[in-house]
Amino acid sequence: MKIYIGHSSNFDYKEELYKPILNSELGQTHEIVFPHRESEEPANTRERMAMFDLMIAEVSYPSTGLGIELGWAHSSGVKIVCVYKDGTNPSSSLKTICDDIIRYADDKALIRLITEHSAQ
Repeated sequence: MKIYIGHSSNFDYKEELYKPILNSELGQTHEIVFPHRESEEPANTRERMAMFDLMIAEVSYPSTGLGIELGWAHSSGVKIVCVYKDGTNPSSSLKTICDDIIRYADDKALIRLITEHSAQ
């Protein structure tokens, strides 16, 4: 499965999001695409969005760019699962385009949730 990980740039996503995913079995069994793994520059994923089977959107932090990517994924028919940290309050608008919106408490729960949705 080809999975795109979308997120805000308003947190340490390389440590808090990329590292746990890369160090899990997910990183070995699926093709995971991170928008800022190689560069901090904005990623233009519009043309590539339809190539993904699943978009995982970390929505704990507001982000205009992530909102745009969510629109592209939705328009391309990509399954979208939004995840957010316990204690944060994501936008209620997400329910209009996301297939699932899930709260997680820690890295282990995040990995478990992504694993469950990548198996569906």
